[in-house]
Amino acid sequence: MKKKVLILALHLGYGGVEKTVTSLANSLAKNTNYEIEIASIYNLYGKSVYNLDEKIKVNYLIDSDLPIRVSKYKNLLFKLQLINLSKLLFKDYISKAKFKELFNDSLGILMYSKRSKVIKKVLKETDADVIISTRIFLNELLSLYAKDNVLKIGWEHNHHHNDLKYATDVVRSAKNLDYLVLVSKSLQKFYRKKMLNYKCKCVYIPNAIEYIPKTKSPLTSNHLISVGRLAPEKGYLDLLKIFNDLKKKKLDWHLDIVGDGNERGKLERYIKDNNLENDVTLHGFKSSEEIEKLMKKASIYIMTSYTESFGIVLIEAMSNGLPCLAFDSAEGAKEIITSGLDGYLIKHRNFNVMEKKILDLTKDLEKRKELGKNGRRKVKEFVSDNVLEKWKKIIEKK
Repeated sequence: MKKKVLILALHLGYGGVEKTVTSLANSLAKNTNYEIEIASIYNLYGKSVYNLDEKIKVNYLIDSDLPIRVSKYKNLLFKLQLINLSKLLFKDYISKAKFKELFNDSLGILMYSKRSKVIKKVLKETDADVIISTRIFLNELLSLYAKDNVLKIGWEHNHHHNDLKYATDVVRSAKNLDYLVLVSKSLQKFYRKKMLNYKCKCVYIPNAIEYIPKTKSPLTSNHLISVGRLAPEKGYLDLLKIFNDLKKKKLDWHLDIVGDGNERGKLERYIKDNNLENDVTLHGFKSSEEIEKLMKKASIYIMTSYTESFGIVLIEAMSNGLPCLAFDSAEGAKEIITSGLDGYLIKHRNFNVMEKKILDLTKDLEKRKELGKNGRRKVKEFVSDNVLEKWKKIIEKK
């Protein structure tokens, strides 16, 4: 009898979690006899932004782009200074911070109530043999409402970053599941100690890329590239400051930043204020195919994230033959980059060292080729066909 695997997702829009969800679903659909279904709470764009195998069934539970609209509403509220109006209405009894907190809480309650309801219904009615959850609140619902004979797997994509409250929430949400999948060895070690008294087993399964491109970058163009969400934790303002310093040192290279997010406006202002319009391109969201083309036109990949649980973009960059540089504050980068072999890890977010390494590489094509060749060799272990075997080992336990 064909085994059915159900993956619970918040949405299938842009994002690292969403990309890994579609990658796993594709790998399972193409390489196993399993029946694969994705239950996506929100329908943001009418379909998955990442290509999905036609055999995969997608069930959208709420036909809405509510998370996107909520973000817009919040921005409009604060831009229109309605908080100041609220102060007048409430005679200063409600502070700006308190108003924002109440607003966020109210939206959160409304959103959580509806999404919990639709997920409960799915869990009670599904005939899936295996259910994979991708968020803390989904772990909780999976523990409470899935049938007893279902194999329950939590999939944790975020790093706790020494936030003990967050780590405690993860443990609490997953303690009654069968497995908790962690994307790095350090996270597996951390949570295994925390969950010794629970039945849930912590296993390490890295994120995967679906293939290694047949061709790679020649590493001859004067382009640096970075890909990710334009959010504070990704450190893109730091990247622009580093690049600006390099331009002052007469570096005649171009910087491509791929992705979008709530920091875009701030980055655009910095670019304009420092006359970098001709030297930096903010490409916005791009498809996987478009990102691959941009990587093939680049010669060095730079990650300036403050935190990173895994760093799938580093694997993608290496698969295209790019040497990679990252700050070691991005925990996941430390499990991917071997400093001096396939890239460089910069300690203590030292801008001067990062700038020197970039400058050195821009002047040394042979070194770029050496690092790129080693990185391309390393990524074979992260190809989905190899990673899939790790997933099959736990799925077959059912």
